Amino acid sequence: MSTTGSQKILRKPDWLKVKAPAGENYQRIKNMLGDLKLATVCQEARCPNMAECWGGGTATIMLMGDVCTRGCKFCHVKTGSPKGQLDPLEPEKVAHSIAQMQLEYIVITSVDRDDLPDQGSFHFARTIRTIKKLDQHVLIEILTPDFRGVVECIETIVDAKPDVFAHNVETVERLQKKVRDPRANYQQSLFVLDAVKKINPIMHTKTSLMLGLGETDDEILQTLKDLRAIDCDVITFGQYLQPTQRHLKVEEFVKPEKFQHWQKVSEDLGFLYVASGPLVRSSYRAGEFFMKGLLQKKAAVALEVNQPVV
Repeated sequence: MSTTGSQKILRKPDWLKVKAPAGENYQRIKNMLGDLKLATVCQEARCPNMAECWGGGTATIMLMGDVCTRGCKFCHVKTGSPKGQLDPLEPEKVAHSIAQMQLEYIVITSVDRDDLPDQGSFHFARTIRTIKKLDQHVLIEILTPDFRGVVECIETIVDAKPDVFAHNVETVERLQKKVRDPRANYQQSLFVLDAVKKINPIMHTKTSLMLGLGETDDEILQTLKDLRAIDCDVITFGQYLQPTQRHLKVEEFVKPEKFQHWQKVSEDLGFLYVASGPLVRSSYRAGEFFMKGLLQKKAAVALEVNQPVV
């Protein structure tokens, strides 16, 4: 353990050490996204899995620029005022970049855009439709802001028919004010996930929890029960990592065995899928692969049921 001023800094354990990004596929995706001027949450949030995911040919595209109107205390994405500006051609750029990457499953996320009348929901929906129009077989997972709980914004996106609707509660209820922007809160995030199911009961919902911020086991368990009460299907657990000295410090480096514990607890509670590990993030590839298999199986069963009897 070392100190900087009055702040104690925990030394990063060996299980959190990752290789620096490298490889031909990583460089190809980096260059392509740079040429198209597309932002990725992989870069903006300093995701520790960037080498693995990009090396394997996947990336999480971030819509509506790289400046967020919120200022969450855990997040490395820039905060400020985008002044209502949007790239009107972004949906087409995203769709064509995905086609070039030849992906079968993609994750689309965005910064918060409280500066826009619809908080960017129409832009989000138009991107989904544009991607589907170019390739109707690609599976789309979206990771959205909370849209301040405005149902019309949520409906706009659900109506665009993404395959998975994700929104992160981030942490347990007690730590929400410490961790997130004041405009975000626990009940509002639960409302978003619940609203999706009420609008489209068969749409899969997904969320994520960061560990190591000072939460207790009882609080984590209550969060899981709250999520299952609104029929949330998928959850991921990952270790919070402090991106800079200006952000919240890590209270604990949670051991891999504890992540395994929460995976089993979550599965026992009825989540369809759980990805849990120190380096897991909400759009981690393990979750993508599962959701792809789950959705394809579901489509095959539906096709079989609808086939005429010969």
